[in-house]
Amino acid sequence: MAKTVMIERSGGSEVMALCELDIGAPDPGEVRIAHKTCGLNFIDIYQRSGLYPLELPHALGMEAAGVIEAVGAGVNHLKPGDRAAYAATPPGAYAEARVMPAAQVCQLPDGISFDEAAAMMLKGMTVEYLFHRTTPIAKGDTVLFHAAAGGVGLIACQWARSEGITLIGTAGTDEKCALALAHGATHCINYQTEDWAAQVQELTQGQGVDVVMDAVGADTFEGSLDSLKPLGMMISFGNASGPVRPFNLAVLAQKGSLKITRPTLFAHINDRATCQDMADHLFSKVLSGDVKIRIDQRFPLQDVRAAHDALEARRTTGSTVLEI
Repeated sequence: MAKTVMIERSGGSEVMALCELDIGAPDPGEVRIAHKTCGLNFIDIYQRSGLYPLELPHALGMEAAGVIEAVGAGVNHLKPGDRAAYAATPPGAYAEARVMPAAQVCQLPDGISFDEAAAMMLKGMTVEYLFHRTTPIAKGDTVLFHAAAGGVGLIACQWARSEGITLIGTAGTDEKCALALAHGATHCINYQTEDWAAQVQELTQGQGVDVVMDAVGADTFEGSLDSLKPLGMMISFGNASGPVRPFNLAVLAQKGSLKITRPTLFAHINDRATCQDMADHLFSKVLSGDVKIRIDQRFPLQDVRAAHDALEARRTTGSTVLEI
């Protein structure tokens, strides 16, 4: 039996309940993993609220780290006793232990703690595909990154600095802006007190940025398009303020033949070899010291409702983890 956070209906944080589940043994292609730490991400809120519908009842959580307890037939890259971490579907990471597909579960290097791994797999591999697998970004290019003091944002700030990329961040308080700057952002704009789109134009001498990386959604979409240079790329990868409203594609032509994409991490990591390559790239950034994983909030698993409330209200910085 394993304590697992479940929902039977969509809604606010109150719909989550801690249940006891019999998890059993792994089938072929699966592993059983005992979790040490679980990660918290906005996608968990989207799934809990029904924005990203699940077939209910369902467990929640998309990333965790722990120790492999058993492997099913055909699993060759892991064995019992291995330290491991993952970001993967289906949801179910908010648990003491689970049985799950093995393909996206990666062996964890000894130099990375369980807490760090649980805080970085989804966020860090998201940053990896944003900078390396979505559109060409080279040393000297300029990126606008919204929510630069969040878990993904602080990794992105450091990643950009390590590769000579200018990153202009936005955040909701002066303290969050200072945090982004301390982690490698070249500039950071307080969107509560400044016209951030106008500031981006001023910082780029009216040229605009090469790429926008936007997980905020509805609140920032139009300003993000206005911040791009001609032929620039808009990467919309989240909806923290709500989904982007329908728009006329001709707007992209009017604003300079802009490009736009809505990628997901799970399309990238669907292939096991690609998933491992992305994880190895992330591990190398962390082990080299180029990227340090900042965990600013810790909650016991039974306090998952409070953790969701804090993240949803944007009261968090860096990463948040659930401790088993």
